[in-house]
Amino acid sequence: MIAKNNKAPDFALPDQEGRKHKLSDYLGKWVLVYFYPKDDTPGCTKEACMIRDYFPDFSKLKVVVLGISVDSVKSHEKFAKKYKLPFTLLADENKEVVKQYGVWGKKKFMGRVSEGTLRASFLIDPQGNIFKAYKNVKPEIHAKEVLEDLKKVK
Repeated sequence: MIAKNNKAPDFALPDQEGRKHKLSDYLGKWVLVYFYPKDDTPGCTKEACMIRDYFPDFSKLKVVVLGISVDSVKSHEKFAKKYKLPFTLLADENKEVVKQYGVWGKKKFMGRVSEGTLRASFLIDPQGNIFKAYKNVKPEIHAKEVLEDLKKVK
């Protein structure tokens, strides 16, 4: 996983409407890039809905939120509509970005080991550097945790 103070790797991925987003498009702004395993699963839904519920606070602090998973554009579109998510979801179907950020790896779930996206986030500063890397994110508290960190620097 990429550590604090490193340059955040740039990427270009389609969102839930098929529009391309590049991380470099957001230079000059704080960006939360959060990686999650799968659309419409319990933990991922909880995390997305918590970010949705705190989204006005992210907006007040002028923070861009980008969720990334290896699901398709169509899957993201359904997920975003179903839960009224006001932020961008990006489709990394080729697993390039999850690997770039070091969040693709072995996971253990109910005694089974498989490969997949690890739940992790990166808070990126306006210069494009990783301000903070969050490992083993807890879906129910992550949004508040990021906002508390942001309030310390803004």
